Amino acid sequence: MTTIGILTKPQFPEIKPILQKLVTWLRGRQKDVILGPSTATLIGESITHQDEHLASQSELILVLGGDGTMLRAARLVEERSVPILGVNMGGLGFLTETTVENLYESLEKVFEQNYYLDNRLRLQARICRQDGQVIQVTALNDAVVSKGTLGRMIKIHIQVDKKFLTNLRGDGVIFATPTGSTAYSLSTGGPILDPSLESLMVTPINPHTLTHRPLLVPSHVCLEAKLTSPEGAVATLDGEVGIDMNWGDTIVVTASNHRTSLIRFPDRTYFDVLRTKLKWGDG
Repeated sequence: MTTIGILTKPQFPEIKPILQKLVTWLRGRQKDVILGPSTATLIGESITHQDEHLASQSELILVLGGDGTMLRAARLVEERSVPILGVNMGGLGFLTETTVENLYESLEKVFEQNYYLDNRLRLQARICRQDGQVIQVTALNDAVVSKGTLGRMIKIHIQVDKKFLTNLRGDGVIFATPTGSTAYSLSTGGPILDPSLESLMVTPINPHTLTHRPLLVPSHVCLEAKLTSPEGAVATLDGEVGIDMNWGDTIVVTASNHRTSLIRFPDRTYFDVLRTKLKWGDG
């Protein structure tokens, strides 16, 4: 890996000295460093690349931030599946693999090829409007249909492979990947899935009928949610992209043909991540 793209958490000035040292260290090892506009500005370098160039030109994306920045990186490189190494500078950091304290040790492991790729399932979502307009978005964690600005329940007609599943009344529904099982779905009572599973999850949000429960389906199925109540709703992808939905609009969700490649090290398992991040066994 000779070309390294660096993506940082926006508006995070505390990262400046860490970033300056990192860029110097990489260039001292004859690595070409690509910085996005906000990252370059942070350390006073001229802006020569847009964030999209990180995906087209980098052989490794180095993310300094938390899960939000990791999701942003995943969207940028979705079709190329460029390996991503996450350095946690946020909160939980479920998707990140290392810390600032272990940053250089981790990079040495990567350059020595002492790692493996954890290829995560992604979602492809299409919001189909009544007038025929179609909006396409991808996501690593989830596609969510939730109530809009009014604090009223919405009604959603849900299908699996064109077969009727349920009319859900409540605050909405989450279509999640195994990676997304530790995101919004977890806070609504959904199960935690091992990220290697080839499954999608349907998690109701505060359903009016208490017998509605999370449902697992194979990753090859097509999930659809049609808004059938006059109250407005919002389709949110990875908590980053929001699209208004009106009566009759439908979101169609399938597994993407592309995966997100996360760099992992052999000395840490997914269960270590769960135990550490969720503080299982403490006390």
